[in-house]
Amino acid sequence: MRYLGIDYGTKRVGVAVSDESGAMAFPYAILENNKKLVAEVKAICERETIAHIIIGESLDFKGQPNIVAGDISRFVNDLRAVVSLPISSEREFLSTRQARFFQTEKEHVDDSAAAIILQSYLDRKNVKPLSETD
Repeated sequence: MRYLGIDYGTKRVGVAVSDESGAMAFPYAILENNKKLVAEVKAICERETIAHIIIGESLDFKGQPNIVAGDISRFVNDLRAVVSLPISSEREFLSTRQARFFQTEKEHVDDSAAAIILQSYLDRKNVKPLSETD
């Protein structure tokens, strides 16, 4: 099962894709946030046989929705109108700064930030509880 991760920004949108097993996230693309965005995301979902979309939930330092949260909500609604895939959110905090820490020579790291968001979701989803024998 392949997942698509999205780091939504007002100018650029980072996209990441998981491997077939849904264990590892990889940077995929940086898209311009324009009128073609929803169609481009839909095309990626079809081309990469995506089964589930994960989008970063944008919160401020107090854990409250920030000014981008409304834009994300509208984007998710537009996306739901054209894809019939489950769309989940993943809490993200400073994913772009984290990506910049590891990729100091890249000008834009939105795709890497999307991979960080997606990997967080995958790690949380794939955690197996320890049994009494472990």
